[in-house]
Amino acid sequence: MAEKDPTDRNAFSVRGLTKTYGEGHSAVHALRGVDLDLPKGEIVVLLGPSGSGKSTLLNILGGLDRATSGTASFEGRELTTMSDPELTRYRRDHVGFVFQFYNLMPSLTAFENVELVTEISENPMEPGEALRLVGLAERQQHFPAQLSGGEQQRVAIARAVAKQPNVLFCDEPTGALDSTTGRAVLRVLRDVNQELGTTVLIVTHAAATAQMADRVLHFADGAIRDVVLNEIKLDPSEIEW
Repeated sequence: MAEKDPTDRNAFSVRGLTKTYGEGHSAVHALRGVDLDLPKGEIVVLLGPSGSGKSTLLNILGGLDRATSGTASFEGRELTTMSDPELTRYRRDHVGFVFQFYNLMPSLTAFENVELVTEISENPMEPGEALRLVGLAERQQHFPAQLSGGEQQRVAIARAVAKQPNVLFCDEPTGALDSTTGRAVLRVLRDVNQELGTTVLIVTHAAATAQMADRVLHFADGAIRDVVLNEIKLDPSEIEW
């Protein structure tokens, strides 16, 4: 992996990025020439209907998928030319993922679910500290079945941030939650951003979530149609669902 440029202020820089699934008349153009710069340390919300390309972009920036053409770099290091082992190291060392469904190991406690990640990380946070950060210091020894949906999602966030990633990718993190619990999860993501300086990217259908973001990317038909910078951000508790 190439050395990063210490003068690069961007977490990600994207130029002419495309992603096509299939060929010929049946080809699906998920991304159509995306250009983008995302500064470090921001909360970024990606909005748009299903099939607009936002999750595809998230997966490429997260090293889970490869672009068809164009370039994408992380802190000056080119992602689109990395080998599979290099992408694996990138995900391990720099990236955390939070999905709509929590993917916790049912036979492990909250502490043990977080501990799984810290065992393979270079500079991990102590599992108990990660759980404290998400407000679950008193629930460390509970199993997933003993936790509410919101608590399980907070364990998933603790697991993602325990390795102290540079970037946290969240794909519909509140999609399976009610409004009260969803606000609590968004508050945790805000706290992770503020306390750890982690760049947070959130894919969501919930347009109101954009009010807590530094930057909002509006997607349609595989392209970014608008970028909005919020001069005033709402606290997650103020968001109306």
